[in-house]
Amino acid sequence: DARRHRIDIFTGGQYLQPTREHLPVEEFLTPDRFREFEAMARSLGFQKVYMGPLVRSSYHADEFVN
Repeated sequence: DARRHRIDIFTGGQYLQPTREHLPVEEFLTPDRFREFEAMARSLGFQKVYMGPLVRSSYHADEFVN
């Protein structure tokens, strides 16, 4: 859907349980798994892809548009 709307930047990170009252983490992704997701996003046509355990949508946002 995002590519159909011409979105060129994709960020993906790992959910980390902020407190015991929040949902628990079901799985910690490995660096290899993040690389797989990055390759998948690039194969879909995303021009800039940022994937990692601590990546958020605002992660280096100022660099995305340059």
